[in-house]
Amino acid sequence: MSYSIVVDRVSFGWPDGTTVLRSLDAAFPAGRTGLIGRNGAGKSTLLKIIAGELRPRSGAVAVAGEIGYLPQHLPAAGRDVSGLLGLTEVRRALHAIESGDVAEEHFAAVGENWDVEERARAELDRLGLAHVGLDRPVETLSGGEAVMVALAARFLRRPDVLLLDEPTNNLDLAARERLYAAVESWPGVLVVISHDRLLLELVDQIADLHEGGVRLYGGTLSDYEEMLAAEREAAERTVRSAEADVRRERRELVENATKLDRRKRFGDKMQAQKRVPKIVAGSRKRAAQVSAGRLRTTHREKLEQARERLTEAEAAVREDAEIRVDLPETEVPAGRTVLTLPLDPAQAVPAGETGQSGQAGLAGEAGQAGQAVGEPGEEPAEAVRVLTELLVRGPERIAVLGANGSGKTTLLRRILEHGAHVPVRYLPQRLDLLDDERSVLDNVRALAPTAPVTEVRARLARFLFRGQTVMRRAGLLSGGERFRATLAALLAAEPPPQLLLLDEPTNNLDLASVRQLSQALNAYRGALIVVSHDLPFLEGLGITRWLEQDRERGLTES
Repeated sequence: MSYSIVVDRVSFGWPDGTTVLRSLDAAFPAGRTGLIGRNGAGKSTLLKIIAGELRPRSGAVAVAGEIGYLPQHLPAAGRDVSGLLGLTEVRRALHAIESGDVAEEHFAAVGENWDVEERARAELDRLGLAHVGLDRPVETLSGGEAVMVALAARFLRRPDVLLLDEPTNNLDLAARERLYAAVESWPGVLVVISHDRLLLELVDQIADLHEGGVRLYGGTLSDYEEMLAAEREAAERTVRSAEADVRRERRELVENATKLDRRKRFGDKMQAQKRVPKIVAGSRKRAAQVSAGRLRTTHREKLEQARERLTEAEAAVREDAEIRVDLPETEVPAGRTVLTLPLDPAQAVPAGETGQSGQAGLAGEAGQAGQAVGEPGEEPAEAVRVLTELLVRGPERIAVLGANGSGKTTLLRRILEHGAHVPVRYLPQRLDLLDDERSVLDNVRALAPTAPVTEVRARLARFLFRGQTVMRRAGLLSGGERFRATLAALLAAEPPPQLLLLDEPTNNLDLASVRQLSQALNAYRGALIVVSHDLPFLEGLGITRWLEQDRERGLTES
């Protein structure tokens, strides 16, 4: 197999001494590769090194062809869309030539790109950005629109190797669908870091960065998970066999020690009764001691070897730790009114207003009241209703979908401001609820001040914080650890939350953390309102109602 990217014994560390990669070897073949791994494993760092954005301490990287790189956090690149596309200089030269200025430097700047504006327009249209002009100010773009423009810039260049770091994080469902189509049709080499399961079902292979090494698995994410499950099952069988060996060797060691002790007592008895000459008894005793010593040594060596095999077998079992929680205190009785939020269908998003925070007007209901909206002749059951009141009863699980900037985050904030009939907690997109200067334990106790320390520690243990890890400062936690600590603090809060509001909770989480979030939420017994574009995640929560926040109509239900 020929490889398009080869990473040869690359090491990298930050100036503060933190080592991220150590003597890493990796090779990426042609086609589409999904790069996965825990938060903090070094995925983004590896991509930056391949792209030439970072220089390794040692080692080398070889890439076959030109590289296009889309970072997770976009740098400011110009004041308008043309700047994001990297076309400012070419367009300026084109317009100068069209105005009659035939200076040589203008022709040099244009090169072969005489149709660059037409190609840029076509690429933007293909990605659902027909409404975005080349001269539009960047500040008026939503987070999702900025990502799609940046993607359009990379697609325009058609590099041999395209590197994407979490490209779907800020995209709504429609934008994700267009990205999926673009990735599926990409003709060159592509390496994408993502936790988006639907995107990872489009790749040709999965590269798993785990414990300082990269292992390549052919196929999609589902294929990878099947292979990993088979490997784990085989490793667990080896562990069980090794445990049986240890038990057997330990039992044989005890049995032989008992036999030797019995022989010694018998020899001592024979000598005491003078049945054996003293010189013969002494010779037998020395021989027996030598034999017993060899036997004990042999059995101890076998026991130690069995223990080593067990340790190796246990190390081969790869299983991401699971959150196991029981939250009976969050239970909401069926039929109890959790939230009643009046909404005004007449409110609408001001023209041209966008932004990830969704400064949008709202309309809606989740009970009976609402206006049916549909095509003439459409059956009422199939019509989309514009809701006039958001009514939540019992432990409902509600998903709120909608385009970026349609007002989903604003809806959650209005719920907080209006107040629910039960205790409510909110998990914002940014995990900024923790005090970075306080320990994990103290952060949780701040929300549960009357809970005994032993109880708080027990709760944290269920969220995988055990022993001295509870004393770590929040500011030193990795992304996955910070997420678990935040979730633990919310669910342990006093009074126990019976309504949880989650705003894009899977953004920036690795696959293991998304699974842990699902585990915790499936144990949660209260009402849930989740804003997300992550359909596999939502489906795993057992969503009971699907709402959509629309810029024009407000909150709707079909």
